[in-house]
Amino acid sequence: MKLSILLNQRPALLRQARLANVAFAGAKLADFADRIARARLAGEVRLQPAAPDAGQFWPALTALNGRQSVIEEHFDDEDLMDLADVLAFVTGEAGSEFTFRLEELAEKFLGPLRHELEQAGVEFDRPLPHLGQPRPADPR
Repeated sequence: MKLSILLNQRPALLRQARLANVAFAGAKLADFADRIARARLAGEVRLQPAAPDAGQFWPALTALNGRQSVIEEHFDDEDLMDLADVLAFVTGEAGSEFTFRLEELAEKFLGPLRHELEQAGVEFDRPLPHLGQPRPADPR
């Protein structure tokens, strides 16, 4: 491939990479929203990013109302790292703290991603959470 061709394709490739990252973030958030709905988790939480300089090597998800043990039962360190990375990507606020209600995760963060994908003409081959509607409980 010639360098000039690659350089000419750069804008389209960057757009595709952006859409791939948006799709990945949407899928991760949908998975989190599904897990939250299945476990019927609710309440306000604070997600704090990792701060290695302060001795906090993993993000922390703290229940602001409700029991912390329930949060710890459903999310491990890797889950929290993924969630922190996705929320930083979605908001463009790397290293920021996020406070939100667990049951509103999809509505608050997934909506803009869904809109961007729809505007780009992306077809969904898997349903994403229905925003603004209660989610049915998992029959298991």
